[in-house]
Amino acid sequence: MLSHIWWSLPLTLIVFYFAKKLSARLKLPIFNPLLISIIVIIPLLLLTHTPYEHYFAGSQILNHLLQPAVVALAFPLYEQLHQIRAQWKSIITICFTGCIVAMVTGTAIALWAGATPEIAASVLPKSVTTPIAMAVASSIGGIPAISAACVIMVGIFGAIFGHNLFKILNVKTKASCGLAMGTAAHAVGTARCAEIDHVEGAYSSLALMTCGIITSLIAPFLFPVLLHLFS
Repeated sequence: MLSHIWWSLPLTLIVFYFAKKLSARLKLPIFNPLLISIIVIIPLLLLTHTPYEHYFAGSQILNHLLQPAVVALAFPLYEQLHQIRAQWKSIITICFTGCIVAMVTGTAIALWAGATPEIAASVLPKSVTTPIAMAVASSIGGIPAISAACVIMVGIFGAIFGHNLFKILNVKTKASCGLAMGTAAHAVGTARCAEIDHVEGAYSSLALMTCGIITSLIAPFLFPVLLHLFS
């Protein structure tokens, strides 16, 4: 098993490094570093017949760094604190509404499509960052691994298509774009916002953390109601 483990961490770092370089050079949202890394690493695991459990065990340190990485997003918030204080009522309202919509729509669609309650519970926290989503899914009877996959998919789609959608809808305010991306596309969307503008990134960070708290508090009470309504 060790022969399958030792190279997983350096492989992940090298692939992501070159994916980041490619993304910076081409400057197209479709070339998202996370998406490129997934496209490269999954075929390599299949070709080498490496079980995901072995790969994950070798690169588990990256998973442990997720939580401090989320905390580090608080720094851009500090830089915009004076504006956030003046708008806190609107920000809380937007984040709360976005959280409810994300949880209700995801769970309802999953149940209407014939998903089991376990799968629906895994889909419910899809719009918050991975550590929070996995914890929420576990607390309401979901599968954390499926939640993590849903979170990654949602984040990638948000990072690729989010700003194009803003252009179509003529949304130009940095605060609006940031709050929308942070609410819907969590850390991956926030990273995309930070690349475009630091103010937008700050608001996205705020939405990411606020929605994580709201989802953690509401999900255990909301899920049984959704299960009753849509099952």
